[in-house]
Parts: sequence; structure tokens; C-alpha cells
Amino acid sequence: MNETMVTLVGNAATAVDFRETATGGMARFRFVVTPRRRDRETQLWTDGPTSFYTVWAWRTLASNLAGSVGIGEPLLVHGRLKVREEEKEGGRRTFVDVEAVAVGHDLSRGTAAFRRVVRTEPALTAAVRNGADGESEDGSAASQALAERTPERVAVS
Repeated sequence: MNETMVTLVGNAATAVDFRETATGGMARFRFVVTPRRRDRETQLWTDGPTSFYTVWAWRTLASNLAGSVGIGEPLLVHGRLKVREEEKEGGRRTFVDVEAVAVGHDLSRGTAAFRRVVRTEPALTAAVRNGADGESEDGSAASQALAERTPERVAVS
């Protein structure tokens, strides 16, 4: 694939707008990136030009964003860069979007507590409930497959 993948470091500029659709959740929010540089002459930090992006997310990432991200929080966004132009109000406007693959808090600027979302897989859940061929000493093959896909829980103090 010839897609442009980017990783941006910045802040959430707006609240996450989450909507349930026929194909799963959809979320979007505005993301702001302002580079800072040290001016050697003045020995002070100066802000560079600010860039705004619209970040789009789908399905599980979308619902996790809605429950995890607030305005002003420092984030890292990794995804596909999309640049589009539209005619609006008699002039051409350029919009820069990122279709997110992964989003996380910037831990160089604070701490976060991770909570794993428990998802069920209907086919495996039904197989465990109804029993499956190929049972072993520990239970059914479906139970083992489910256990292999279920990550261990780690206590955080």
C-alpha cells in the first residue's frame, strides 16, 4: 500500500465526538500540534506554527477514545494522513485528516492507568457454552482457544 503513515505528538483540542453507526462506533476530534524550539540567541523556548488535524477513529478504537480522552490532554496519534481540498464560501480550503490506527497518552508529560476492555468473541463464546469436539484434560478446545486470546490481567497499585 502506498499510504502515508504519520505519528503526531500534540494535544486534544476538542472533546471526542462519538457516534454509533451501523458498522460500529465512529469518533472524531480536533488535534493540535505546536512545535517548540530553543532559540540559541535568546536562550528561550519559542513556539513554531500551530497545525490542526481532524482525527478519525472507528470501531473499538473509537469507543475507547470516547472513554479515555479529554480536551487538552497530551496525546500521540499514529495513522493514515489524508489531505483534501474543498470549495467553501467561494474559496478553496485544505483539510488535513488522520485516520487513526493507534492513539495513546504522551507519558513524557504525565501518567496514565491502562484498563483493558474485555471483548467477547461470539463464535468462541458459543463453542465454550455448548461444548466442543477435541476436549483435553483442561477443558474444550474452544476454551483453550479463548484462554489463549484472553490476555492476563495485571494488578496496578
